[in-house]
Amino acid sequence: MTLRTAFSPRQGLAYGLLGLPLAFVALPLYVILPNHYARAFGMPLATLGIILLAARLFDALIDPLLGRLSDRLFARSARSVLMFGAAACVLLALGFMLLFFPPVRTPGALIAWVSAALVLTYAAYSALSVSHQSWGAMLGGNEAERSRIVAWREGLGLVGVVLASITPVTLGLPATSAIFVIALFAGWLAWSRAVRPIATPPDATALLARAGMPGAIWRPFQHGRFKRLLAVFMLNGIASAVPATLVLFVIQDLLQAPAALEPAFLGSYFVSAAASIPAWLALVKRIGLARSWLCGMLLAIAVFAWATQLAVGQTTAFLIICALSGVALGTDLALPGAMLAGVIQAQGDSGKAEGAYFGWWNFATKLNLALAAGLALPVLGLFGYSPGVRDADALSALVVAYCVLPCVLKLVAAGLLYQLIIKKPAAVPAATTA
Repeated sequence: MTLRTAFSPRQGLAYGLLGLPLAFVALPLYVILPNHYARAFGMPLATLGIILLAARLFDALIDPLLGRLSDRLFARSARSVLMFGAAACVLLALGFMLLFFPPVRTPGALIAWVSAALVLTYAAYSALSVSHQSWGAMLGGNEAERSRIVAWREGLGLVGVVLASITPVTLGLPATSAIFVIALFAGWLAWSRAVRPIATPPDATALLARAGMPGAIWRPFQHGRFKRLLAVFMLNGIASAVPATLVLFVIQDLLQAPAALEPAFLGSYFVSAAASIPAWLALVKRIGLARSWLCGMLLAIAVFAWATQLAVGQTTAFLIICALSGVALGTDLALPGAMLAGVIQAQGDSGKAEGAYFGWWNFATKLNLALAAGLALPVLGLFGYSPGVRDADALSALVVAYCVLPCVLKLVAAGLLYQLIIKKPAAVPAATTA
């Protein structure tokens, strides 16, 4: 599938706007939720970590199946995909409301409620995300064009994240929920008017038959290019997910910063990420996607190494750290997805198996988040840290988990990126200019 015309800003807004509510809901789910349940309902970190791990593992396991379903829907028509997306929007809005406004308070009932609400919310989120990402990949283009398409989606997503970092503190969760629901259905409406990919060959029946083949779900793993890129993506993703899970604990207990500063820290991180994307796209034109991503990894390592020196009250330093790590985040958001679209093109699977690829891609993303929450939170509890505990040993464990572990994982990911992809030009198509 290819673009009908050049990808204009208007088309970018129409396609990418759904990224805003998807990212808006992602911040409460992955960052605010653990802190909220630990502090508001007194749920132990170990229990919370196990629930999040189990729910995210379930979510990750269904992503490849959702990818296969997405391919079959695309083989029918773009309208089928949009109708599926509308149903997912309704379920996602419902799941979010149930998750943050539980009608129960007893420990056993609360555990059952949050588990069920997480499964519903994650499943709807995944169904919508896989279809939306596959749509963008089907639009095709060279490296610069693919990165531009992804940048619209992720850039608007960052706007959503910034809003989500501000509204819970300033407006409260009820207003946050209302804003999310409005943005979600506005995003779907814009998507329904976005440029539609053209299927090639036009024989939809053949595409549908191929998408329905029993082995179609495993097709991406037949290609070494995909497996190499996925390995790098997973290691780098875990490195990013751990500090995202722990950042509010760092702000509240390590820095002991006022709650009023939380939106500033999170906002500087995501605003910097959004602002950095045009610069990263310019760098892509000069040195390619893989080398630009490597630069972002090295910047993140340097920033988190500096973060090991944080102490109580160093809020200005942490604002700068948040901003610089946000700049590094820009590469994680805009470049890997564009590299995956290039792999799909290179394997001849454009318009045929995008859903399968993005299903496994999202599986890796969810697995990263599951491991970050399911391992980091219980380990911190084992070493004596819990929200509000501020003795030296507990805070040292928090620093190691927040700073040192991500540095180590990023370093390994950077090494793999260089060895498996940059030194193997066939792994990803060569850079071209727009």
